[in-house]
Amino acid sequence: MNKFILSLDQGTTSSRAIIFDGSGVPVSSAQKEFTQIFPKPGWVEHDPDEIWSTQAGVAAEALEKARLESSNIAAIGITNQRETTIIWNRRTGRPVYNAIVWQDRRTAEFCERLKAEGLGKVILEKTGLVIDAYFSATKVRWILDNVEETRQLAEKGELAFGTVDSWLAWNLTRGGLHITDVSNASRTMLFNIHTLKWDQELLRLFDVPESLLPEVRSSSDIYGETSGLFKSAIPVAGIAGDQQAALFGQMCTEPGMVKNTYGTGCFMMMNTGRKPPVSESRLLATVGWKIGNDIHYALEGSIFIAGAVVQWLRDGLKIISRSSEVEKIASEVESNGGVYFVPAFAGLGAPYWNQHARGTLVGITRGTSSAHIARASLESIAFQTLDVLAAMQHDSGIEIKELRVDGGATVNNALMQFQSDILRTRVVRPKITETTALGAAYLSGLAVKYWDSVDDLKNQWQPDREFLPVMHDKEIELLVSGWIRAVKAAEAWAEGYQQKD
Repeated sequence: MNKFILSLDQGTTSSRAIIFDGSGVPVSSAQKEFTQIFPKPGWVEHDPDEIWSTQAGVAAEALEKARLESSNIAAIGITNQRETTIIWNRRTGRPVYNAIVWQDRRTAEFCERLKAEGLGKVILEKTGLVIDAYFSATKVRWILDNVEETRQLAEKGELAFGTVDSWLAWNLTRGGLHITDVSNASRTMLFNIHTLKWDQELLRLFDVPESLLPEVRSSSDIYGETSGLFKSAIPVAGIAGDQQAALFGQMCTEPGMVKNTYGTGCFMMMNTGRKPPVSESRLLATVGWKIGNDIHYALEGSIFIAGAVVQWLRDGLKIISRSSEVEKIASEVESNGGVYFVPAFAGLGAPYWNQHARGTLVGITRGTSSAHIARASLESIAFQTLDVLAAMQHDSGIEIKELRVDGGATVNNALMQFQSDILRTRVVRPKITETTALGAAYLSGLAVKYWDSVDDLKNQWQPDREFLPVMHDKEIELLVSGWIRAVKAAEAWAEGYQQKD
């Protein structure tokens, strides 16, 4: 087969492109980090043009590395950081403002007002989401209310809103497509996950003109073709938000199957089948994917800061010079020495949803070293995952006996072993850990008949290594009780912060 699939994986800190063959094996890849912009405390932005230029650049680089032409590419799949909000001018294609990133907290106060007005229930019932600055709706409203002339232009139908998938599709086709898929739409807080349409009541509530919105499509479909970027046109045929793409790439295609992605944030997702789930533990109900008329829903727990804590150790504290060094320095001590780190840089996500929480380091003594802080930082990723898994088991009534893992941090064997110990669950790392990009590749390949069926794809998933729990129960209980105390300390700080406001 001389045809391949090009997957564009646009993440929070970097843009990547991976080319897959018919066996779902990567044949080449390219990656480029881009600028993180922090205008004020709690604000996080990206330059949309830099997002596009880096993504276009790595796509060309991946082709060059594989010595392939665009004519060798059967389809392009897109997967993306979700909730990040971009508004641009339809005529010029120019953004009216920087992309407001999912981590951004500038609309937290507005979200608190919505909660106080008792709107949480209606929003939850329609969208499956809790009211939080995390999602796109309040970011759209903020741009319209704070960037000069944008609301007037939006009312005239001259502007377009999209999450990052929409921005990439627009640029790939030179304005030919203004679309999103059901998985990304379900993260905006403007989309009804029962009707699978933009919700008129929510549009009125957030004061968002319908003319701004992209057309909502399935996750696997031939949407259109590229224009100008490559020597020959390539079908754009698959779109899914990064976590839904990872769920599909992990072949969690049956209800009850669970994956956890360790990226900038950490996201656990369970396939719940063809009906939207209901959570009692403040997890999110979301659309997994739609292929043809077949739709799958999912239950999700969102952890805002996971791999980003390693970047902080590198760039903020300068404890390490490269992210890969964290496993070595953390292993220099036998335990965390009573040190716990709650990395609530952007508030606490599921199941706490505390917008005002901030990073909290507790248990420090004169004997605390940089190795203890590095170890506590790594362990925080596993502890946060435990909180979400416990909530997911409660909501689903299913004991989770296997967790499929993917993402950059899964190469850290010590972390994966600790994760298995703390969860008391089998943790399985697949041979292909680039499951986010692979999921987008699968969705696009199915649309162009590169692969015949989902059943064919299931046979391609293979485990690389399993981690089984070995830690004694008493030790686990002590560690977990310390983590619970640390989270309470972070929440106590947040209470003081709210009172001060």
